[in-house]
Amino acid sequence: MTDPFATAGFLGLSGALLVIGLFGILTRRNFILLLISIEIAINAAVLNFVYFAAYAPSAPIALEGQSAAVVVIALAATEIAVGLAIVLALNRVRGSINVAESSELKL
Repeated sequence: MTDPFATAGFLGLSGALLVIGLFGILTRRNFILLLISIEIAINAAVLNFVYFAAYAPSAPIALEGQSAAVVVIALAATEIAVGLAIVLALNRVRGSINVAESSELKL
């Protein structure tokens, strides 16, 4: 059986990371800070995957949770790579990485 205080601590940390990430996504104008906020929100989901995988009743489910966490981390790394490529392109074209000034990204 798990300790309820440890459960509350892990889930509270994950919730706090999610709130911080969502706050950054909604309020930041700098594209790099926006990418960092997205990464923080993704890390909150990864923390939940790992935590619930550790307390799963059987081993195969635990491995599924950790495998999902590795896949999410890999997707987050590719998201950062594509995001930084967009930042470099915006900086070359506009001279600024402000999200509000990036009208070239609209279709």
